[in-house]
Amino acid sequence: MLMKAALSRGPEYPFSLETVELDRARPDEVVVRIVATGLCHTDLFAKSVLPAALGPAVFGHEGAGVVEEVGALVETISPGDHVVLTYRHCGACRQCRGANPAYCERAHQLNSSGSRPDGSTTITLDGERVRGAFFGQSSFSEYVVATADNVVVVDKSVDLITAAPFGCGFQTGAGAVLNVLAPEEDSSMVVFGAGSVGFAALLAARARRVATLCAVDPLPARRALAEEFGAVSIDPTTQDVAAEIRALTGGGATHTLDTTGIPTVIGLAVSALRERGTAVVVGLGAPEVTVDIQDLMRKGKTLRGCIEGDSSVQSFIPQLLALHSEGRFPVDRLITRYSFEDINRAVADQASGSVVKPVLVW
Repeated sequence: MLMKAALSRGPEYPFSLETVELDRARPDEVVVRIVATGLCHTDLFAKSVLPAALGPAVFGHEGAGVVEEVGALVETISPGDHVVLTYRHCGACRQCRGANPAYCERAHQLNSSGSRPDGSTTITLDGERVRGAFFGQSSFSEYVVATADNVVVVDKSVDLITAAPFGCGFQTGAGAVLNVLAPEEDSSMVVFGAGSVGFAALLAARARRVATLCAVDPLPARRALAEEFGAVSIDPTTQDVAAEIRALTGGGATHTLDTTGIPTVIGLAVSALRERGTAVVVGLGAPEVTVDIQDLMRKGKTLRGCIEGDSSVQSFIPQLLALHSEGRFPVDRLITRYSFEDINRAVADQASGSVVKPVLVW
């Protein structure tokens, strides 16, 4: 099938909208017509580290659309279903069997290898291989080949443009709060980085009626929005973040979340905790960070990572969509819509901080 896709030809080049060919679906696969795809930092991080010498690639992993075709072995999905696409997992390894699919032992092969598990490609350009199957979808394209494990059927009343980022960014932030940190109503939570993931975390904490919420971000517009959502905001460029957090929380936060991936910020997220507090990191960034181990030990603090919100997608994404429909998770306020032809403008606007969550629409 011929279709349009936003190709990356290397870190130094912008995305280019080109005509490519999608492979036929196999018996265990489905074809989805993409309505919208969220633009995520992970897409841009992957683009920045994939050398041009490896050839063109199609990213995109927050797709939402309508099922066009279903393979003979697929039993839980039907043509015409409205779906949100998310990460792949094998379903058979120790982590998947233990209800921890985000930590699937085959995660890299299934989500980041650039091909199907057998090495075949789902996308070609003039007969040549294109790196695809990103998170089992590569949804910066008009159509995708996906599989049952990364396809979540949603009610047809759900707005697919709003739903697209639930496949990664929104579930990452909300899941870090609801599935990992699990704050009580009398807790205090500080989010470092008020982007789409950070705001999803704040809104999830607000839905749990967490008493004290705080957002740390250098951008005035994002601090203002955080305050509209009930959080106290801190400007790290002009304020003593640690002192402000101690004053706000009576000595230290019970929970902190870093979305930035910046080592110094992660260190601050740990140091800002009170005794037996927990810090969670979800941002892609530098691979090494310095942490005061004596502080961690003496005060019984916890520092842990979190991928995809520790979520089991078939239940968690519908849970979040239900919260949204009840008005308790208003992430639609974070979204700015762009046509796919404007993908590079969306990238630039996200980088400048002028928008929180770009969503690309065909």
